[in-house]
Amino acid sequence: MDFQDYKGVWVFIEVNDGSISPVSLELLGAGRRLADKRGVELAGVLIGEKIKRLVATIFEYGADIAYVFDQPIFKHYRTESFMKALLQCSNKYKPEIILFGATSTGKDLASAIATDLPTGLTADTTELDVEEETGLLLASRPAFGGNIMATILCKKYRPQMATVRAKVMKALTPESGKTGKIVEEICLLKEEDIRTKVLEIVKATTKKVRIDEADIIVAGGKGLGSQEGFQLIHELANVLGGTVGASRDVVEAGWIEHHHQVGQTGVTVTPKIYFAIGISGAIQHIVGMKNSGLIIAINSDKDAPIFQACHCGIVGDAFKVVPLLIEQFQQALLREEVHHGGKI
Repeated sequence: MDFQDYKGVWVFIEVNDGSISPVSLELLGAGRRLADKRGVELAGVLIGEKIKRLVATIFEYGADIAYVFDQPIFKHYRTESFMKALLQCSNKYKPEIILFGATSTGKDLASAIATDLPTGLTADTTELDVEEETGLLLASRPAFGGNIMATILCKKYRPQMATVRAKVMKALTPESGKTGKIVEEICLLKEEDIRTKVLEIVKATTKKVRIDEADIIVAGGKGLGSQEGFQLIHELANVLGGTVGASRDVVEAGWIEHHHQVGQTGVTVTPKIYFAIGISGAIQHIVGMKNSGLIIAINSDKDAPIFQACHCGIVGDAFKVVPLLIEQFQQALLREEVHHGGKI
């Protein structure tokens, strides 16, 4: 391949219920940094129906160019139709890097694109960088069960591609009024050419905890000893009005459902306050919570890796420390209620 033909950083802009997915805005921030380092333009690729109105947002969050496929055939996401559109655009304009959110849609589309081009794809990336001179994308992610960080390169093919987890990159502060170049594309695809048909969309009726939206997370690990011991986490979270989180070991032990899991194979979170109680601090867990505003760790092992990742650390028995915290927080809440004469 002649790498000279490939230039620019692209971000696939995922749209859900008429709005841009937050992870796509985060990737525009990461893409801007990579593009500036390479001295190239940053582009967002929008595929859907009636989505031209979203172009202004893409520019405000850092893009120089917007490639837009706005056709009725793209009303609903289907692998085949979106793949054909993005392949057409990629083969025509030849970007050197394409980034996708590591969502169900992003993972599905990225893997289909990588297979067809063909090129390499790094999945569930948590860190991104680029070599200025060579243009090599340095996509890093935990490997070997989260015990090490591996940096993966795609030396022989272009474009280089990666899916990136939500909450690990930071979106830029939007620049109101910023504009860019709009390139409208048409994909000559007919409905009868697509094997998958969307008959009905049924939204889930059960309400699950959205741990990635919580301001306060109290997370527990296997250091709590048992499911009964883990109830201490629920008690502290309840007092603080927070959400319960857990390490992978706790979920695998069946103490709590998977959607509470924080880490590489769970959810990436960025709360204002994160309690890590009885959690040793494996890389797999750290990558899921390292961008929290304030990290407070409680562990009986003074050499636990979690103390290298926290802002405040308490070495001690959680069953002695946490009840004291609960008592203090309860008293503080009572004082606050008395002071304000009612509910906080």
